Amino acid sequence: MTGFSEITALFSRWIDSVAGTIVSALASFGKRKSVQVIEEEGGSFVIQTDHNTPSGLPFERAQIVEGKIVAAHPDSVTAMLNGSRAELVLRPARVLFRPLELPQRAAEFLGGVVRAQIDRLTPWSANDAAFGWSEPAAAEAERMTVTVAATARAVVQPLVDALVGAGAEAVTVTATLPGAAPIIVLDHHAAGALDFTRVRSALVAVLIGAGLLAGISMSAAAVVSVRYASEKEELARRIAERRAAIRVGREGGQSATPLRALERRKYQSPSSVIVLEVLSQILPDHTYVTELRIEGDKLRVIGVTRDAPELIRLLERSPNFTRATFFAPTTKGPSDPGERFHIEAQIEPVFAYRS
Repeated sequence: MTGFSEITALFSRWIDSVAGTIVSALASFGKRKSVQVIEEEGGSFVIQTDHNTPSGLPFERAQIVEGKIVAAHPDSVTAMLNGSRAELVLRPARVLFRPLELPQRAAEFLGGVVRAQIDRLTPWSANDAAFGWSEPAAAEAERMTVTVAATARAVVQPLVDALVGAGAEAVTVTATLPGAAPIIVLDHHAAGALDFTRVRSALVAVLIGAGLLAGISMSAAAVVSVRYASEKEELARRIAERRAAIRVGREGGQSATPLRALERRKYQSPSSVIVLEVLSQILPDHTYVTELRIEGDKLRVIGVTRDAPELIRLLERSPNFTRATFFAPTTKGPSDPGERFHIEAQIEPVFAYRS
């Protein structure tokens, strides 16, 4: 069970790493203007860009009240935020900073490792927290140290929603310790844009689908393999039988094989001439045949006679016929001199085959 948990954790970390790389790569193609929203003491925010605002001021000061931005120049704020990528800089007092020491080999899966440690480092779960981490710093004995920054998502989300409602296409929430680089604790994209969670879910779905397809392919391959193996065995059996028949023919002489086949056919096939001769001998004088058919080793006779059951007894007594029976009802018409019969019988070979 422990091994399975380790594999699951490793897979989760790898997914986090790949999703972060994809989001970063896609974000690098964007050409949005940057706006910085800095939180001040007292709950006000300073909104500034690299250029002066339309009102001619280098920045705008605003407050966020009930999910909306309230400022002295709302048109200027809207112009700055519309279509921008806003960086919301939180006061350090809002954020909890914790150091985390890890092995250097964990750098490849740092996102998954930090996510798994949030419950231990902060009072929030990974789903309830907005968190991030600094660049790893080398430590002793092949270890590294990162600084984890976290805050409650419920506190940050209303601020992010207000900025998005004012026109920002993306909002990055950062926290900074004095003298350190900013740490991104939340990267929010407007509806329709790619974010970490969506990319991660898409990757998981793709991998699960690929796994299912691989399983189906392997099952189909196994079924086809079994089928081909059965056909191969049947083909090998037929080849062995054919080779045995050829070997027997060679042992008896190549020239004798066709003659022996003709001889077998001669003894096993009924002779029409002999059948006619035998019938002429055993049928009574008051019987005449209107139709006679020989189909393989079966004889069918149709005609008129005075005593139809007697014909069955005559045919059964003959060594040339067996299993004589009526294959149609015996009838008698007004103009017929006797009974119209329909008899069939098995023709026995005249000579026994000598192998």
